[in-house]
Amino acid sequence: MSILPLPEEPFWSRLPALSAAGGATRAGDGTFVLPTDAGDLLIDALADGVRLRIGTQGPAYPILVGEPRIEPATIDANVDRTVIAWGAFRLTLGYAPLTVRLEKNGRLVQQSATDGHFVREHRLPPFARRPEGGWFAALDLAAGEPVYGLGEKWGRLDKRGQLVRSLVFDALGVNGERAYKNAPFAWSPGAVGRSGWGVFTHTPATVTHAVGFDLWSQRSYAIVVEDPGLDLFIMAGGDGAEILRAYTGLTGRAPLPPYWSLGTILSKAYYRTADEILEAAREVRRRGVPCDTITFDGRAWQDTDTRFHFFFDPKRYPDPRPVFAELKALGFKICIWEYPLVSVDGPYFADFAAKGWLLKDRRTGEPFRYAFDPEPFGKVLTQLPDSGILDFTHPDAYAWWCDAHRELFALGVDMVKSDFGEQVEPDCVAHNGDTGDRLHNVYPLLYNKCVHEAAEAYASPDGAFLFGRAGWAGSQRYPVQWGGDPQADWEGLAASIRGGLSWGLSGGPFHASDIGGFYKDRRDPELYVRWTQAALFISHFRFHGIGEREPWAYGPEAEAAIRQALDLRYRLLPYLWQAVEEASRCGLPVQRAMVLAFPDDPAARGFDEQWMCGPDLLVAACPRPGGEVEVYLPHGRWRRFPTGGEAIEGGRVLRLTLALDEIAVFAREGARIPMGPATTHSTATTGGRPVVETYWEG
Repeated sequence: MSILPLPEEPFWSRLPALSAAGGATRAGDGTFVLPTDAGDLLIDALADGVRLRIGTQGPAYPILVGEPRIEPATIDANVDRTVIAWGAFRLTLGYAPLTVRLEKNGRLVQQSATDGHFVREHRLPPFARRPEGGWFAALDLAAGEPVYGLGEKWGRLDKRGQLVRSLVFDALGVNGERAYKNAPFAWSPGAVGRSGWGVFTHTPATVTHAVGFDLWSQRSYAIVVEDPGLDLFIMAGGDGAEILRAYTGLTGRAPLPPYWSLGTILSKAYYRTADEILEAAREVRRRGVPCDTITFDGRAWQDTDTRFHFFFDPKRYPDPRPVFAELKALGFKICIWEYPLVSVDGPYFADFAAKGWLLKDRRTGEPFRYAFDPEPFGKVLTQLPDSGILDFTHPDAYAWWCDAHRELFALGVDMVKSDFGEQVEPDCVAHNGDTGDRLHNVYPLLYNKCVHEAAEAYASPDGAFLFGRAGWAGSQRYPVQWGGDPQADWEGLAASIRGGLSWGLSGGPFHASDIGGFYKDRRDPELYVRWTQAALFISHFRFHGIGEREPWAYGPEAEAAIRQALDLRYRLLPYLWQAVEEASRCGLPVQRAMVLAFPDDPAARGFDEQWMCGPDLLVAACPRPGGEVEVYLPHGRWRRFPTGGEAIEGGRVLRLTLALDEIAVFAREGARIPMGPATTHSTATTGGRPVVETYWEG
């Protein structure tokens, strides 16, 4: 009998743990310094927790909205430990090895990992410096303690047991761990006897999170930071809402998008000519389909070989103004697509290269040439050209790109789909001296910040609005983000729902998906209808994908169900607007995962394809054919929405079989849901503002 060899001992078992060289000393009213064998550890006392910093900090990026206020604190340092106290907090620092323990009102918030080893004191070092650069930290997880956040991830919302990388990626779908939007922020509602906590690793660099990952430690949260500096925020909160409020207090909250942005956005890849997009717009109005915005996707208005540039393809649009005029007369807002790359054969490349406005290749000193993988882009879509990548760390390049939007908004553009942003590679070098390893994740933050500022400066007074695909911590300040390129099948729908909820649990209050799926569309009317019905109850709503995406393209039965659903969406706009206002004010997402909406009901946490839309509507998606739905109703009394009927006692699971035009939505008993008028677009009867016509009484 042969016995399989044990796997090689993991890297962290060979890392020497940091130790302190004496006690901490005061460096300010609430700032302290603890010398260690890897340099000074800076400790800041904050209103919501503590900040720990060690190592070399590279070029700064606008991830935080400002430096947090430091609270006055007392210190008691002796030969065994240092205790720092402020407000309700008490931080205890151990020396050999360096450990931390944070308490609030006498309850444990977080502490260094307590996972011991038969041979050595700690199985995972509490803090360590990696020989190849970067840092390691290990924190404690109690039995049964769930962990949420970490960006737009497609799997289970509870990240316990997962190995997650905070690394921005063109994921080409929603089927794996890779994601377009990442945030190195994790939180937990806590466990019995422990406070809720949040941990934010403030860095632009890649972070790996072993969240109770069994191959490392099922009882620890280990963090690997690929950056010369470690900057860790540990915060306390009674529930998820409090922790999100603390985190978005650091990284910012979303401004209010325009009211019309809550309406239907019609898009596909792509409307090939002016006649094609105008015919689609006319047909929307002829059929009375509620719709606010129509989209010129990338190939719809750009010459692919020379993109990106800020003018319409002259071969198809010698003068786009008449096209815009008709779309405006039909009551449409207009969205255009862009990305931050310029073709080597386009009009900007040589000029930008001469000015130093493109990321450089550190191997040659010349502008970096990004080559697209021909596999997805050559077989599914038109091959894309080799391109330079705009350097948003160069102030002149940033200013030019922002200002170049002026004429497009003057033409009548209302919103921008700011696509891509994931293409910075390790060999890139930026104007600020950073290499691609450190710039990669934060690049989409800079890109979308620039486009959002352009919309603020030049768009209509209704408000700035864009659709961004890639994102990092802080990207929620430049709404809205959409989940890119899901597979057009039932699992693509389920993963898109989880991705949006996970983004909401990571500080991103608004989200949208490609309704119907982006690729591998097999013309499934039932899938298209169920995706539409689920998307009614998230903040933003867009049909998009390869091939036809108009409601009438899936047959008359599907069109009738879609029309009924869209009528409900438009009548719900005043209710959705209230949730949008709350999201902008406090960081609570419009679509709230069950752990966020029902923090005192542990049974609710396992239902990842249902959520609360705003405070009063519970939505269960139908991510499988046949209409069978399992929905958990929390304790209390509920009524079906919008049909009403007898009150249903909560605290149990319902199993329903839905007709094609039926939805599994429940309102809290006693809820008053503001409803607006039926309309074909948000400005048709309301002038572009919330108008309450009646209330649905629960």
